[in-house]
Amino acid sequence: MKILLLGSQGMLGRDLEATLSIDHEVIGKDIDDFNITSLTDCRGVIEEAAPDIVINAAAYTDVDGCEDNPEACFAVNAEGVNNVGLVCKERNLKLVHFSTDYVFDGTKGEPYIETDAPNPINVYGQSKLQGELYLRALTDNFLIVRTSWLYGKHGKNFVKAIVSRAQSGGPLTVVNDQVGSPTSTVDLSRAVKVLIEEGHTGLFHVTNRGRCSWYDFAQKILEYAGYRDVPIHPITTAN
Repeated sequence: MKILLLGSQGMLGRDLEATLSIDHEVIGKDIDDFNITSLTDCRGVIEEAAPDIVINAAAYTDVDGCEDNPEACFAVNAEGVNNVGLVCKERNLKLVHFSTDYVFDGTKGEPYIETDAPNPINVYGQSKLQGELYLRALTDNFLIVRTSWLYGKHGKNFVKAIVSRAQSGGPLTVVNDQVGSPTSTVDLSRAVKVLIEEGHTGLFHVTNRGRCSWYDFAQKILEYAGYRDVPIHPITTAN
């Protein structure tokens, strides 16, 4: 299978390329190769690759930055998805797209399932939900994968941030009243490979097992990285 991977140089994209390349031909494209906010660029990069399937791992993922730059956030996470979706519809290609737990408000108190109604409470979540809605309005030939709390070897993520702070000696203050499922980009890539190869379409929630707070996660990171003596204190989201 020939796969066009958009956002190939990101944290998730690099693990997707490594995982999928084992059994498939993967053509990776990133921000230096095309502008996802341009329909012309999206059409050009897809037509040039002539793939069997398109995977969109390109996104504006800076949650705080989205609050400061909502137009740029929506341009990538919503309009960009619409652009890629339009071209995939024209060429009858399946589009695999990644979304987020931020499409929910976090008040359920237990794991969200695919039939739960979204209710995003920040700009990032709103933009990702709009991208989903655009794609659903265009075609049924899609695979939307919602995931959460990604970490991996490549790119910026919570694990690297905690280790970096620990290297400076701390102390660390970490939120203890937000709970989620930290998810390895390697594990997510392997799950997506299965979903693609088995021909699935529709909406899937995919995370690693278990749950913890950001504070719990940070404690384990410090333990595994050998920084057990670095002070770490829990704080509330409000603080």
